[in-house]
This record gives sequence, structure tokens and C-alpha cells, in this order.
Amino acid sequence: MGPLYDAGTPLIHRGHQPALLVEHLQALDLDPAPLWQGTGLAPHDSLLSPAQYLQMLRNILHLLASPDTPFVLGQQALPGHFGAASHALLRAGTLRRALQVLVAHPARLSPLLVPHFTEEGGQAVLYWTDALAPAEMRPFLVDLHMNAMRSLCDWMAGERLPWRFLFNRTPPRHLDHHETHLGSQLRFNCQIDAMLIDAAQLDRCWPATRHAASDVAHDALLAQARTEEPRGSLLGALYTHLQATLLDSPGLEDTALAFGMSPATLKRRLAAHGTHFQAEIDRIRLHTTLRLMHGRGYDSRQVAEHLGIHDSTNFRRSVKRWSGLTPRLLRDAF
Repeated sequence: MGPLYDAGTPLIHRGHQPALLVEHLQALDLDPAPLWQGTGLAPHDSLLSPAQYLQMLRNILHLLASPDTPFVLGQQALPGHFGAASHALLRAGTLRRALQVLVAHPARLSPLLVPHFTEEGGQAVLYWTDALAPAEMRPFLVDLHMNAMRSLCDWMAGERLPWRFLFNRTPPRHLDHHETHLGSQLRFNCQIDAMLIDAAQLDRCWPATRHAASDVAHDALLAQARTEEPRGSLLGALYTHLQATLLDSPGLEDTALAFGMSPATLKRRLAAHGTHFQAEIDRIRLHTTLRLMHGRGYDSRQVAEHLGIHDSTNFRRSVKRWSGLTPRLLRDAF
């Protein structure tokens, strides 16, 4: 693994996600040439930066202006043709393995949003945090990634899996498009973008993967995919690091040292992503609060103690700062 990538780092193969956009327009008998407008790509460039890929997505949004676009693109996105990572998805055999592959290879399979998988309180949760996607594109990308995973799982399982979908935004104007593609189990204003499913689904064997890899072969596929893996994003790596060190009260200086950079450099790179260190810490604390409340059934006092906040008033104020809601309203949002 090399240095952490940013918006301008060339890492997305032209024949991967960008090719899906081209194929979609061609299937609609539309000229794909406008997709490349504003990207600055030369004909011989084989790698795109995340910023260039985002520009292509903005272009297709402008060309089609259809609420169905992210769902249709998502339906075609996975397993994809992304080398060993896609091969590992095809040979996963169970939902648990598929989620492990997705989370292990975000730069290859999901370069703009970082997927996370947790199992808590009898349910499995797949959720996304920012890699470097701008806020105005996040709803589009969340819809695309959710339908990509839903479509892959339904195809591999041979049936519609009973996912529930949570969105960190208000309900869209065209809710019927979400219901058509994702089903009726939708909840908005949830402070997190996530897919939930009963944990009993995790280890059911999928009939569509009769040639699923054994445990040893599966690990070998993941190892091969890892050697082909592009660099990880700064925000994705920072989220993982802060999540692991949260109870040690990580500070800017120690975190910067862990990433091999000065505090000033870390602050500058976060600012370039439109965020700052405290905002990232608060995001982890909010997600931890949600996990403890809804996964383990903790009450506010137990969550506060877990986070090292020993005053109920401070906890209430903290939750209000993280989410805009009181602890009770945050619990009710689910």
C-alpha cells in the first residue's frame, strides 16, 4: 500500500467504473462523448482521479436528469470487472464473505465512499462514510452503492434479501423510485447511511455460488486482491484509526504522528477534504452512540460512560452537537 490518495490521485481504471457510465449511455443510444467534458483527460490516459470520475458522474446526471439513474448504475456496478477483488466477490458464497470483500477493498470497489461492516445485537450493518465525495453528490452515491449491494446479494442469493435502508437525509421528492429499487423498508433522517439485515442471513450459503471458494481459497483471493489494491483514502484510513483508538481520547498530534505527518499537514489535508479533525472525531462518537443504542440497547447513561463522558448534561450537549438531536430524539430516529 502506498501513500493515501486524495481527489487528484490517478487510481481508477478507465475500464472499470467509468466504462460502466459509457456502456449505460450507449445502451440508451446516447453519445458518451459528453461524459468526458471537464475531466481534462487525454485519450491515452488509462487512470482517472476520483475528481475526474466525480466529474463524469456530474455529467451523466446532467445528461439524463432522471431519479432512476443512481439505481440503474448501481444495479450494474457489482461485482464489476475489477480484477481479483471482483473475483473474490463472485466466489464469496455467503453474505458475510461478500461484505468482508467489499470492506477489505474499498479503493477498488468503492473509491468515493468507504464501506464499513459491523455485527451487533443480532443484526448486520453495512454503512458508508466519506472517502472524498462532496456533500452535494453524497445522496446520489449512497443510492448507487446501496442498490449495487442489494442487486449483487439478490443475484447471488437467488432471492430478494430483507434489507432495511437508513438514510442521513430528508425523504426525497420522488420516494417511489427508492421504493421501486430498494423496497418499502426505508427510513430517513437517521444520522447514518446504512443497510441493515438480520445476522442470521450472514452465513446462509448462496445457491448461485456453487463454486464458492473454500476458506483457504477465499483467503488467497483476498490476499491476491490486496496486492492489486490501490492506495486507501485519507478519510477512510482516519475513520478506521479513530474508531480503533476512540476510548484512548486520540488527539491531533498523536493521530498525525500515526500517519507519519505533522499536525499542520494533517489539518491542511483534512481542510482540502472540507472537514477538520474534531468533525471526524464527532462522527466516530455519533456512530458509536448509534451502535450502542440500537445494537446493544444501551441507555444514555451507559453510552456516556462508554465514551468517557461522566456528566449527563455534557453528554446531552455533545449528542446535540454531533447530530443536532437530543439523545432521546436520536434514539427515536431509528
